[in-house]
Amino acid sequence: MAQLRQEVDPGEAGLDPQVLGRLDRNFARLVDEGRLPGFLVSVARAGRVAHLTTHGLRDIAAGLPVEPDTLWRVYSMTKPVTAVAALLLVEEGRLSLDDPVADHLPAFAEPRVYVGGTGADVETRPADGPILVRHLMTHTSGLTFGFYHTHPVDALYREAGLESSVAPGADLAETIEVYASLPLQFEPGTEWNYSVASNVLGRIIEVVSGQPLDVFCAERVFGPLGMTDAGFHVTDAQAPRLSEMYGEKEGGGIEPIPGLPLRGRPRFLSGSGGMVCSAHDYHRFMELLRRRGELDGVRLLEPGTVELMTRNHLPGGADLRAFGSRPAHDEPGNEGLGFGLNCSVVIDPSRTLVPSGLGAFGWSGVATTTFWVDPGRDLTVQFMTQVRPRTSHTVFKDLKRLVHEALTDRRSATGPGGE
Repeated sequence: MAQLRQEVDPGEAGLDPQVLGRLDRNFARLVDEGRLPGFLVSVARAGRVAHLTTHGLRDIAAGLPVEPDTLWRVYSMTKPVTAVAALLLVEEGRLSLDDPVADHLPAFAEPRVYVGGTGADVETRPADGPILVRHLMTHTSGLTFGFYHTHPVDALYREAGLESSVAPGADLAETIEVYASLPLQFEPGTEWNYSVASNVLGRIIEVVSGQPLDVFCAERVFGPLGMTDAGFHVTDAQAPRLSEMYGEKEGGGIEPIPGLPLRGRPRFLSGSGGMVCSAHDYHRFMELLRRRGELDGVRLLEPGTVELMTRNHLPGGADLRAFGSRPAHDEPGNEGLGFGLNCSVVIDPSRTLVPSGLGAFGWSGVATTTFWVDPGRDLTVQFMTQVRPRTSHTVFKDLKRLVHEALTDRRSATGPGGE
């Protein structure tokens, strides 16, 4: 077990300690007000952790504190990891972004697109073209989530038992078959809609590699990167370090709620949101991307592959705001944000709702976890807690604003651990 530690003084890394203190007090206040159980935040420059704070509790009832080695359900922060796993196969020539999904999953051979109607009266037509692997990774496939409650196709997902994205009692392969039986919301490649696509991508990884998703990730991503606590379940030895899950109560405050079940290997391996890890592990993953595919002498991906992953792929070069009629992940705001391969990317800092660096990329999880990498500033940031909000909140926006304010040196940092 490895543990994240502060490695350098903030001032040496171009960060203002007073502003970082204000950042800590801001989130400590949310704990004191009963809006968060506890949190961990880390800020690194040039690969060295310059600020690391833990505050509050990982288990309120048991009185157990958040510690650097606490384990977190990162939910949708799994998606960039799944993208890296798929890109390993792309570099090996075993998979192509332009492969039709049906080449690997025949159930998707004849996709149909929603035309009109609801329920049993839904009208569909054959899609003009196939769903491609790149459509899965850019969320332009036409797939959706059952919990949106905004479109007739969402309702079909719920009728099929996909409210939580997994068919009851099914494994990944069985659930993918259910996805394939349902119509797409739109023609593949034409719009953006955050969806179950990363589960489909996870199944393609299994088919192409011949290994279960958790085994492939352990052998090809987690092991080489020294992500010693990362996985899709926790062992008996790890379980005491796992944070409890909380949800916002309607009248305010938080209460325990069921979280992603992690004790024992799950039947359904979710490339969309099934991962658990420590802050040390996700720091290692962020650093792999900041260093363009290499970490501590281990090269997982070529620099050009990471550049491809973190480039905007939305139709017409648009930002996420162009697809505002579609349900979107709870980001600080979609203006100025494009989307790469399973991560958002800043394409116009002047239009983002919070200070952002051009080319900064990252993603968040439904339990109020988030990360981003700002290559231009040699900056990596993560925030971990375990609260599912009922409505939108300002945690991510406040975090980005305060980290930006703490930067005293906005040029690329240099020093040990840098490139």
